[in-house]
Amino acid sequence: MKALVVYYSKSGNTREIGQNIAREIPCDIEEIYDTQNRSGIIGYIKSAYQANRGKLTTIKPMEKDPSNYDLVIVGTPIWASRPAVAVTTYLTENKDKFKDVAFFVTYGGSGLKKTIQTMEKIIGTKPVQTMGIRAKEIENKTCDCKIDPFVRDIGN
Repeated sequence: MKALVVYYSKSGNTREIGQNIAREIPCDIEEIYDTQNRSGIIGYIKSAYQANRGKLTTIKPMEKDPSNYDLVIVGTPIWASRPAVAVTTYLTENKDKFKDVAFFVTYGGSGLKKTIQTMEKIIGTKPVQTMGIRAKEIENKTCDCKIDPFVRDIGN
């Protein structure tokens, strides 16, 4: 099975989990880059508003074509109980190219179920596997107990 991990990460948490998954499988990996400035309080408020409204953004062109992969594993932080705007854009632009998908989500508060449901709705299909990891689990280095079964189960 040829797999690709794609993710957007503002704080570095989603990047860390994406890199861990890519090492375990092993597979290709690519980061989604948003062209909008999302720093500071204004960036935070704008990001939450846009995510809540399902707005799209402009992302930098991706090098890897998801249609060349049997499985695309998409990672996002939660913004206002939704995927990050850059991930919403990526999913929208590529929804017809996915064979199978899996989702992983990093978060500090709530909104895991709603975020995954939003991602499913965008692509029009259910993922083969999902995983949510809290920021505290990343900080405390206790997330391997979730990554191991996630990686094992996406291959089945």
